[in-house]
Amino acid sequence: MKKHFRRALIVASALVFVVFAPVSGAMAAVQRVVSMNLCTDQLLMLVADKTQIASLSHLARDETLAVMSARARNYPVNHGRAEEIYLSRPDLVLAGSYTQFNSINMLRGLGISVEQFAPVRSLKDIPANLRRIGALVGREARAEALVAAFQSQLAEAQRTERAENVPAAIYYANSYTAGQGTLMDEVVGAARLENIADRLSLTGTRSLPLELLVMESPDVLVTARKTGHPPALAHEVLRHPALRRTIHRQGEVAIHTKYTICGLPFITRAIEMLTKAGDVVASQAGSRK
Repeated sequence: MKKHFRRALIVASALVFVVFAPVSGAMAAVQRVVSMNLCTDQLLMLVADKTQIASLSHLARDETLAVMSARARNYPVNHGRAEEIYLSRPDLVLAGSYTQFNSINMLRGLGISVEQFAPVRSLKDIPANLRRIGALVGREARAEALVAAFQSQLAEAQRTERAENVPAAIYYANSYTAGQGTLMDEVVGAARLENIADRLSLTGTRSLPLELLVMESPDVLVTARKTGHPPALAHEVLRHPALRRTIHRQGEVAIHTKYTICGLPFITRAIEMLTKAGDVVASQAGSRK
């Protein structure tokens, strides 16, 4: 009861502030930005001035999920609750499409600007999101510099002399793969690999039976690098002898989830790793002919 009363009191006080706050003749520059989402956390750190960042989501400090976890420790964190975010007096809140709807609706009801970002499904979304953040925080020049650097790194990561694509499979815990319409499918294609999920007309994130994977006989297997979490049965499929015999002995590429989970410029690291794996497999196959 006390908890609900305290929440009601905070909301009521906030509404009074919204009603009676003085209205400026021009929109003030964004000075305090709060991010409620792992991906917007890192976009914000990349583009904004450090003095503009009021807080990040608590996930920003998780080194298994965030490439920028070390830098995130320089900022306060939030847990996505409307009350704590409101009390930090932000000019702007950044959130994902699936961020807590109740918190977002409450913040908007209190007159706080909230911008939501959809999950990245394509490499083209990365420059678009950098530019969008740049416009929101008044750092357009910084955003453009990051876009140029990303495009240069992407071109370098894709550099290969292979004439043909190398067959590859994305295979995660519980036998899941990523097909057409996913960011990982684009990443594999950017590395000049042929995703066998496309051969099988699989779209989105789908289950791929081990038997079907073995029949397709990919040369490269893309898996998620293990984190510090305890072993789980969900990963046992990756140890199956049939799978071990199928892929090329140099063909497994274990990529840290943090490089691919958000669709940030760091994804070029994953593309570079896959391009090199394809080159190694192709060169060794050619030497056996």
